[in-house]
Formats: sequence, structure tokens, C-alpha cells
Amino acid sequence: MSAGAATLLVLADGRFPAGGHAHSGGAEAAVKAGRIRDAASLHRFCAGRLHTAGLTAAALAAAAAAGADPLALDEAADARTPSPALRRTARRLGRQMMRAARATWPGPGLDALAAARPKGAHQPVVLGLAARSAGLTPLDAAHAAAYESVSGPATAVVRLLGLDPFDATAVPARLAPDMEEVARRAEEAARGPVEDLPAASAPLLEITAEQHAAWPVRLFAS
Repeated sequence: MSAGAATLLVLADGRFPAGGHAHSGGAEAAVKAGRIRDAASLHRFCAGRLHTAGLTAAALAAAAAAGADPLALDEAADARTPSPALRRTARRLGRQMMRAARATWPGPGLDALAAARPKGAHQPVVLGLAARSAGLTPLDAAHAAAYESVSGPATAVVRLLGLDPFDATAVPARLAPDMEEVARRAEEAARGPVEDLPAASAPLLEITAEQHAAWPVRLFAS
């Protein structure tokens, strides 16, 4: 295994202290609405999320890893996130990712963004900068973001539904070819101008994020 591959495993590991374990990626609201009931419906949810919000996040991460202006990318992320609840979540996760990344792979790019966005930049942008600081490629950053878009909901549903962990783990495994495709498309898009990055939308995720944020009791932060 190359050093780059090992570093990517660390970055994408769910145990990396970037705060993702406290978020369901919209799965909690989908479970309550009955849209996720079992492994088959979890697969459909994750596939839809991967090709919409996942693609957008992967492209932002790849562009940050490629050296695009992170402040411009942060503004682009805002424009691609209509839901205020999801924007707040993305910045909270970005702040936590920034803390973990600066402790693990310190670098001037991370320091500059932390100073410019003390309350947190969007998580995919920070993820891409972390990948760049760790010596990873834009494609690596896209792979990490794509994987995260699927693994988070799959893990959350084990707790939300009591779904068999083996069945839940099979979902990301079966979506591996889709993740490869999304990462490749994101990396290609990252070679162009920021304004041309994908803006694939998932309106139901946006709507249910607002509903979820208003719940008085919930298991996950988002």
C-alpha cells in the first residue's frame, strides 16, 4: 500500500475525529418518514444522496485539493445549500474537521482558512484542504467525500432501525462502483472554474433537514 493510500484511509475513517458520527446525513428524517425501512430502501436513499449532495460535495473537495480559492469554494457551497439548517451543519462539521486536520496535517492553507472563517467553512472545502495538506490528490479528496456521503447514513441506520450491521455495511460495498464514478466526475469538474462545479440538488434532503432541526428530541444532530 502506498503512503497516499494509507493517508486516505485515515482521512476517510469514521473514527477520524471530525464529528461525522453525530450526524445521519438525512437518514433520521427519512427513517421517521418511512422512506428507509430496510436494507433495500437504505440502498436507494444512499444512491440518491451519493449522486446529488455527494457529487456536489466531492467536487468542492476535489477543487479545494486542487488549489482553488477556498473562500470562493465556501461561497459556492453556500449557494449550493438552500437549507439554512444544512448550511449550519456543514459549517459545524467544517469547524470540527478543521480542528482534526490542523492537528494531523498542519499547513498554511488550513491556517489561512481557519483565520478567514473562524466559525467554520463548509465541510467539503475543509476536507479538500485537509487532503491537500496531507499530500493527497484531488481524486483522493473526491473519493473521501463520496464515501462519506454514503457511509454516514448507512452507519446511522444501524442505530435508528436496529438494522443488521452486515446488511448496512453491504450498502456502501455495493455502491462502490457508483462512488468511483462520482469521484471521477467530481475530479474532472474540479479542473474547471468554480462557478461550473456541479450543483446537483436533493430538495427532499433540504426540506427534511429543516423539519429535523425543529424536532425537540432527536438521536442525531442532523
